[in-house]
Amino acid sequence: MRVFRSLALLLTLVAPIALAADLDTDAVAAPDTSFVAGNFNYQVELILFRQNGEPAATNQRAPEDWAAGAQALGAESKTSTTLDTLVGKLAASQGYQVLLHRAWQQPLSATPSRVAISDGQAQFGHYPIEGTVSLSLARFTDIDANFWVNQLDDHGVLVSSERMRQATRVRNGELTYLDNGSLAMLIKVSPLPAPR
Repeated sequence: MRVFRSLALLLTLVAPIALAADLDTDAVAAPDTSFVAGNFNYQVELILFRQNGEPAATNQRAPEDWAAGAQALGAESKTSTTLDTLVGKLAASQGYQVLLHRAWQQPLSATPSRVAISDGQAQFGHYPIEGTVSLSLARFTDIDANFWVNQLDDHGVLVSSERMRQATRVRNGELTYLDNGSLAMLIKVSPLPAPR
């Protein structure tokens, strides 16, 4: 009888180990690829705005290489905006000032891709508004936004900057609010229908 108890105890200790090893083998043999992204086109739309009455998040100047490693957002990538009603409400409010509203399409994958966005007249390598957005896609979309709102003097020399830097993970198709004190952003990343 004692032998049977020892055998039963041994089986209860060994069975979970064997099952775990079997599960590990299955995981290696057949990985879950249902969420792995290929190069699919997505529409990205962002609204950068100032929240009046909030102190500036930073007073350091934008670096000379603010767009290092980012692709310039070409005219062929730009798309029409869909959040115009929301922009109108922000602009009509006394508490907000819309600084930038852009929409574009780009392929997304698990490898992060960065685009450079600017607005206004370039002077000595800087724009009144400049920044980058890095996006990568898996189960969710990872967003890393880094923007500068610059003050340039009459000669085009950079005097001061406000910075907005936020990183987050969002569900595709959801409008997301990123708060950074005086500057804030609304961003939406939506899959585009596959071409027929």
